[in-house]
Amino acid sequence: MVEILDRQLLAEGIWQTKVLAPRIAKSAKPGQFLIVRADEKGERIPLTIADYDAAEGSVTMVTQAMGVSTRKIVAKGAGDHFADVAGPLGRPSDFVYEPLDELRGKRFIFVAGGVGTAPVYPQVKWLKEHGVEADVIIGAKTKDMLIYTEQMKAVAANLYIATDDGSEGFHGLVTALLEKLITEEGKSYDCCVAIGPMIMMKFVTLTAKKFSLPCIVSLNALMVDGTGMCGACRVTIAGKTKFTCVDGPEFNAYDVDFDEAMRRQGMYRTQEQRAAAIVKERAEGHKCNIGLDK
Repeated sequence: MVEILDRQLLAEGIWQTKVLAPRIAKSAKPGQFLIVRADEKGERIPLTIADYDAAEGSVTMVTQAMGVSTRKIVAKGAGDHFADVAGPLGRPSDFVYEPLDELRGKRFIFVAGGVGTAPVYPQVKWLKEHGVEADVIIGAKTKDMLIYTEQMKAVAANLYIATDDGSEGFHGLVTALLEKLITEEGKSYDCCVAIGPMIMMKFVTLTAKKFSLPCIVSLNALMVDGTGMCGACRVTIAGKTKFTCVDGPEFNAYDVDFDEAMRRQGMYRTQEQRAAAIVKERAEGHKCNIGLDK
């Protein structure tokens, strides 16, 4: 059992949860993730680490309540417990292992979309702590869906906001803002890191390619066990099968088969819809014996 220390609503349907996990906090690095089970019969849900504090022994994650299992996770508050939290899993960001004298000579641009802003934060924070400057673009549909803007201001060299409806910052997509920074404002970068919806990462990659800008993406493929045994998170990278949980989650963006990855993301939509319908029926007092544990 893992104790929940704090839970906060960040935006509609998006929650931040801090748990007491000293061993994970001590060994966590930017780019890694956790697998969380809300209860003993719960589904294993991968959540990227949004922050960690070794002194406090805490790890923070951000969850968007979209399905049955994520809603169970965000329903728990301070003092409650998760059945288990496994981690840190996956490979840390490559820059963690670069010589600092070389790393400090680079300029990074991070492009974060929606909930993808949360895993960007520990990366930019780590870079700042090690004397490396990074600009950050945060994108959302509307101002009310922006998260981690204040935290990011504290660690980014420059923070740029883009909203689809123009309610905050640049009016348009993150890709248009990225292109504007490079072509109109004369910004020059050595590496672009994109984390967010698969479709966003695909088009950030295409934009970066116009400028021969190296690009890294963090793939949020489906995962089950987090050890590479189940194969649920397989993706095609440079024509070869890789597993997001052990080979990633970060990959060279130009090697990723985004179209295949997006098709795989939609494979279980019907099952999720069925599970949601069963939960709704049970809440309304109907008894359904198909699809969920009794």
